Amino acid sequence: MAEKFDPAAHDKHAEDPRDALAADRETHARLQAGLEHSFPGSDPVSAAQPAPTKPDGDRENQSLWDKVIAIFR
Repeated sequence: MAEKFDPAAHDKHAEDPRDALAADRETHARLQAGLEHSFPGSDPVSAAQPAPTKPDGDRENQSLWDKVIAIFR
């Protein structure tokens, strides 16, 4: 029987589905390992790491305008 027609063009930049599946399995394995080694009452394991905090800098010498601008950063 003939192969079904697929009207979508081939995407040369798309990830290989086998590589994506392997990455998903690796992430799942890491999460499972972290869950197994955590205390039963602890917070759940997260796959994402929090962003690093920014230093406060020298707040005592800031002008009022600098403090207002810092709120919106």
